[in-house]
Formats: sequence, structure tokens, C-alpha cells
Amino acid sequence: MTTLPDSAQCRSVLADGRVLTITATRRPRAHRADVKCAVPGAPAIVERMREVVRLARHTEARFDSRDQIVLSMDLAPTALERDWELAAVLADRIVRGAYRQADDASTLFALGWSDAWHLGKVDGRPAQAVERLRPHRAAAGCVILGDDKADGDGDGDGGGERDGASLYLSHLGGLTGHTDPSASVSTARAWFPLHSGGINDSLNWVEVSVHPLAAIAAGEEEEDTIAAPELDAAAQLAVRQALAGARHFDGRGLGRWRTVVRFGQPRFQGSSYELALVMADRLARGREFVPRGRVIASGCSSAWHAGRVDSVEGRDAKLILILKQAGRGDRVLLPLAWQADLPADFAPSLRARGATLACIGQIGVI
Repeated sequence: MTTLPDSAQCRSVLADGRVLTITATRRPRAHRADVKCAVPGAPAIVERMREVVRLARHTEARFDSRDQIVLSMDLAPTALERDWELAAVLADRIVRGAYRQADDASTLFALGWSDAWHLGKVDGRPAQAVERLRPHRAAAGCVILGDDKADGDGDGDGGGERDGASLYLSHLGGLTGHTDPSASVSTARAWFPLHSGGINDSLNWVEVSVHPLAAIAAGEEEEDTIAAPELDAAAQLAVRQALAGARHFDGRGLGRWRTVVRFGQPRFQGSSYELALVMADRLARGREFVPRGRVIASGCSSAWHAGRVDSVEGRDAKLILILKQAGRGDRVLLPLAWQADLPADFAPSLRARGATLACIGQIGVI
């Protein structure tokens, strides 16, 4: 089983520039309340923090109620300040294993609030939040900001990255690449191993955003509706061909969407990202099973129109990287051609981390 931390911290920045630290501690529930909050001299903040955490838990696919989570603040914000709410939600999720940072040792900052935590909504004003965080950038290993799509300050894409370590959220599903069911633009992510044989090996994400189309314009092909603005011409063509082929196999995917594709790290080589790309597209279009965590995939195809998944190079190094990065709720998809040569302890080790594995030869039957 995955070992859960006994405590977790998330920091926020108050309007006066002070850094607020929220600490979440896990202990056996023993017939006590599921959430306990402590902020000396601020009973209204205590009540709001307890309400925020409980409401945000409604968006989780699975909830374990055997532990009590105790949340505390080292400073008391003013009654009108609410940007600490996202930090409370994240501290609660980290200590319960419902969310895992890419780098567990990094210092996490978060600013955001919501009037609809039970729907997973996250609001904020990124331009103001970024300015408030500027003096603390050196200490911030990761920054997560609420992104109010209506104010025009943020991406409004449910989870875009800026400045390398900043994640902008308009809904909590963006933490694991899931879509916002209330958005007219549906966005989903999948991850694939980015292997170069060095210390910078990591999981790279690919994000697909789709907007419904009434019909494709006369003379326009499916590939013309797919944009990948950060890639060079050759990579854009490869992305368009892979998605158009996979949608042809889908049977109901052609001529229905305007699509934008983005990568967390747009500079890479090879085609092993293709399976993750296709899975993100299927998730965004509601054509695939949604895991509790992330989809992590490696695979390509010379016949996406037939739904076939082919092998890719770098198997051993990618398996090591995936095993290191996988967490609770993640779904790992690998080419069927790898199945016979997987290390005997690979699947059990993934299960011990709370992740699941499937070796597939074709999409649509996962």
C-alpha cells in the first residue's frame, strides 16, 4: 500500500504580503469528526475552513473516512480574505493521498477561492496573485492559482502552466487532467514519459481542448480543425494525423470538434506521446473511462484509423520513470507488445502505489 504522510503543508500569501501556512495532520478518527480546524481567535475562519474542505471532498471519486484530518493556520487572515481556501483544500488532499505533488519535497504555494467547492470550481485573479507571490518565488517549488475564466486575467483552460512551475486551475479536476463538465470547452490531459537519459527525465503532459462544431466548413478537412500552436510544422502535422486517424476509428469523432493541443514541454522527439494524445482526446470528448487519477501512457501507431497501438523504443527506462512517478488512482497504459517482457514486479509495484496497469493492442477496448 502507498505510505501516506502524517502531515502536509501548503502556503498562501495574504493581502498584506505575509505568508500563511496551513498544516494538515492525519490521525485515526476514533469516532471523532472527520475534519477539525484550529485558528486561534478566529471562529468564523475555523467554520469556513471546515466547510470548504468538506465541500471540496464531494468532487472526489473515492473518500476514505477512517482518518481525522486536523487543519491549522499559523496566521489568522482577515474576515474578507479568501485566497487561502485553495491552500486548505490542497493540504487536505495531500495528507490523505488524494493529490500528490510532482516533487514531494518542494514548497507548495496556492491562492484561490470558490463559492462552489462542491462543484469543483476554483476562482481567483491570477494577475494579482502572481504579483503578490513575486517576492516569494525563490521559496516556491510549485505554485497553484485559481483562474477565473470570466475576468480575462487567466488562461481559462482548466489547468495551464506558466513560468515553469505555475499551474492555473478553474476546476479541481485540472489537478489530474480531468474535464470540467460544466464548461463549453472540454479539456483533458494525459501524461507520457519524457526520457532523454538524464536527470531531467519526467512525465510530460499533453492537453486536448475541444469545442463543439455544428459542422465543418465546406472544403475543410478534419485535420484543419486541429491546432497545436506551440509545435513546429512537422510536429503539428503528426499530431493532426494521429488525432484524425483515431477519430476515424471512433466512428463518431469526425467533423464535430474544434481542437487545440498543448504540451507541458513542447520540445521533444519521437512519437511515443501519441497514445497519451489520443487518450486525452477521447477523455475530452467523453469517449473514454475516466480514472480517479491521471492517464499515463506510452505508445504510437502507424494505423490509428484501425485503432492499433504499436510499440515504442526506450521501454526499460520508461518503465523505471513511470514506476517512480505513478501515484494513487493513476491508470498506466502500455503497448501490448511490451506485456511479455515486463519485469515480474512491475505490475505489483504499481498496485502497491495505488495505480493500475493495462497493456493494450487497440484503443476503445480499455
